[in-house]
Amino acid sequence: MSLPAGYTSRAMRLEDATLIAEQSAGYTSALLGFAKHSPEDVANYLRDPGCNLATDGWVVSDPEGHFAGSATAVPITNGTHVTVDILSPNPSVLDFLLQRAEHRAEEVGRSAAGAQAVVLRVGVVREDERLAGVLAERGYVIGTAVHRMRIMFDGPVVEPVLPEGVVVRRGALDEASRRAAHAVLMEAFAEQPGTLPRPFDEWVASRETRSTFDWSQVTILELDGQPVGTTECNDNFVSTDNCGYVGRLAVVPAARGRGLAKYLLRNAFATDSKAGRTGTILHVDTGNPTPAVALYTSVGMRPDLISDIWQRTIQPA
Repeated sequence: MSLPAGYTSRAMRLEDATLIAEQSAGYTSALLGFAKHSPEDVANYLRDPGCNLATDGWVVSDPEGHFAGSATAVPITNGTHVTVDILSPNPSVLDFLLQRAEHRAEEVGRSAAGAQAVVLRVGVVREDERLAGVLAERGYVIGTAVHRMRIMFDGPVVEPVLPEGVVVRRGALDEASRRAAHAVLMEAFAEQPGTLPRPFDEWVASRETRSTFDWSQVTILELDGQPVGTTECNDNFVSTDNCGYVGRLAVVPAARGRGLAKYLLRNAFATDSKAGRTGTILHVDTGNPTPAVALYTSVGMRPDLISDIWQRTIQPA
């Protein structure tokens, strides 16, 4: 793993969040016309207890000491996957950072019982031909795509009618409510192993480090006394877009087809509208086995950004 002459690399630090957010905003604005990430979103990610910056993040500087690139490679789902976020206008620096991420994935795989294979996943906006080209040269292929969906309000949004027999709980201010929401997420995403939430204690700890999240932003639906649906919202896009954000939406398989997901979405829209937001944003994996894209378009949401998820499987030596 080598950099161009005079370039240096070091471990990422939490105080790099502002610099990385600024560089990311400039880079993605040139490609898209707007910043992909808010400063709060970047800081929350680097502050997350699942991200060990000493082993999972790198910053590259050019010979004059200026920012030349950064990357994180964070293990998820018990180390079966590593999520890579990478930024640089220089193909040589991108290649170096990808090698560091792949080396980290090998370490993660070797530390697992039986030295398991690890899937690296890199999200790339479709307009970023430079990064896509470097990934293709290193053997990555597109596994799926993620659409950022948005709805803009043209006036106040009325609160939706609760489906018959359903009870709504607003907020998860105690452990019992948080466990109920987490249980719904685990059951609903069981058919998508790469997107499973973390174990309960880790999930709670990660939420409590986020400046844009509050437990009052969780909504839980119950049917016959059992939690069957939930949304977990946050303010990741308030400073950049004045939009609310649905981080997770889940309905357990047995309760699907009753209009619960549409209710949860429209409830989020009404909440955001009442708070003075101009719209609501969420992300959806087009490889989702449920008809999620059709659900979101049916309530008026439209994609405003598409990212391809490039993947490569690393077998530990």
